[in-house]
Amino acid sequence: MRIHELMIALLNQQKDLELIDTETPSIEIGRGNHANEDPARWLDRNHRVLKHYQALVRTAITIDALLDAEQD
Repeated sequence: MRIHELMIALLNQQKDLELIDTETPSIEIGRGNHANEDPARWLDRNHRVLKHYQALVRTAITIDALLDAEQD
C-alpha cells in the first residue's frame, strides 16, 4: 500500500504530466499528414512517456525498499 502512496506523491510533484496518446495517427497518404501526426513521432512520444512512468515506479519501489531498510 505504501508504494501506491509513494506513486501518488511522485505524480503530484510532476509539473507537466503527459499521458500516452491513444489516438493512432493516420498513415494514409493524402489525408493531410502533419508533422504531429507522423507515426514515428507518435511512437517516440509514447515511448518517452512510458519510460517516464517506469522511472517513477522504480523510484517509488526504491524509496519503499529504503524505508524498509531503515526500519530494520
